Amino acid sequence: MLRSSPTTLKPHAVCMPCIGLGHVNPMLKLAKLLHSYHGFHITFVLTELVNKNGCNTASSLHSLPDFQFVTIQDGLNPTTGHDHHVPDVSSVIFSIQHKLLDPLRVLLAKLNHFSSNVPPVTCIVSDACMSFTLDVAAEIGVPDVFFCCSGACAYMSNLHLDQLIDSGLVPLKSGNDLSNGYLETEVDCIPGMKRLRLKDFSTCIRTTDIGDIVLNFCMSEARRARESSAIILNTFDSLEQSTLDAMRELKLPPIYTIGPLTLLNDQRLSLREWEEDEDCVEWLNGRVSRSVMYVNFGSGVVLSKDQLVEFAWGLANSEHEFLWVIRPNLVHGYGYHDSAAALPQEFMDEIKERGRVSSWCAQEKVLKHSSIRVFLTHCGWNSIMESISNGVPMLCWPCFADQQMNCKYVCHEWGVGMEIENDVKREKVERLIREVMDGDIGKEMKKKVVEFKELAERAVKPGGSSFENFNKVVMDVLLQS
Repeated sequence: MLRSSPTTLKPHAVCMPCIGLGHVNPMLKLAKLLHSYHGFHITFVLTELVNKNGCNTASSLHSLPDFQFVTIQDGLNPTTGHDHHVPDVSSVIFSIQHKLLDPLRVLLAKLNHFSSNVPPVTCIVSDACMSFTLDVAAEIGVPDVFFCCSGACAYMSNLHLDQLIDSGLVPLKSGNDLSNGYLETEVDCIPGMKRLRLKDFSTCIRTTDIGDIVLNFCMSEARRARESSAIILNTFDSLEQSTLDAMRELKLPPIYTIGPLTLLNDQRLSLREWEEDEDCVEWLNGRVSRSVMYVNFGSGVVLSKDQLVEFAWGLANSEHEFLWVIRPNLVHGYGYHDSAAALPQEFMDEIKERGRVSSWCAQEKVLKHSSIRVFLTHCGWNSIMESISNGVPMLCWPCFADQQMNCKYVCHEWGVGMEIENDVKREKVERLIREVMDGDIGKEMKKKVVEFKELAERAVKPGGSSFENFNKVVMDVLLQS
């Protein structure tokens, strides 16, 4: 058990995740750890869009008087963007930069008012891309710790985006650079990271406009990291050691690795946007050990119908059993509840004996299930951490943001995954599924991911790096108001 911290006055942490389940879920796990093991009062801040999307918090937390959820206005319309309930990135960035500061300032004033029934705010834990929280933290004189939901490698690369511009590599000279091989250009200016190519960096660099809003947002948020009180990463030292060593040599605040949070947090929690399909676990119970491929592209990726169909026939033609999560708004142009309707009836007839399609599932339960052999993933960092934590190798199809860098390390550095080319074709999907499920490459991937799983388990046990780092960041930073 993590040790409790003796305090005469209950500390109060305001947790400010970024918009999106990929950011909210890990922040909730961190908040629960602060509450359960160090006695923090928690105010967990959600934005309007998260609530409008039907995002539910763990019911066990609502009954706790010292764990409260509050909602602030974000100025986002849930129908803004290319698909219902999926706002475009520029709208989210505009909200972060111009709409959230004042509502958060008002909230903190209410929390600190003498008539409030909660203890005064003693610290802020904010997403690493919500740096506006630094301003209000300074106003009320409390530490502001940045929580980075990506891995160390992706975060380190963002810290050096300025250098890519200074060296003339970014922005792109023309749109042709996306397909003419230019993205294969090697980049050797990032300490602790070798064999990088431009294609491995965040997709924010794939622009011809030096004033691109996404590129400049990523750079500005990385710059302001130096103003935070500390930086927390959901990773563990032995997974990204060389990058972490190099990062700690930079002029940054103290860095604390506390992952995988899915292992450190004894009480597994989640925010879910849709009803969890518990029938998925029952279906898996009827499958043979290590026989099923699990497919899930996360909460933010959007596919075209053609891409969905190519994946579908690749899965069907592989002749392996699979569980495929097709969330309601996964497919562009199919509204909010009809994405699964994009699947051909012939496909559904073909796979009825060996495939299951669901709108959602409890991913951590699924990855822990003995029937799962491989995870076909978009390479979001949370999914990678959960997959490694359960010793499940990956088939990777990265789409945007940090997913490119995550894929590079999963497939080419750690050897626990294989990559599907961006231009997805059913023949390639079928071949790769057969390789990872049946071939020698798949066996070697399994061996390596189990080794990382054991290292992760060691990191979160008493005396392990993540276990000790969590206690250190609390004692050394969060309780030093």
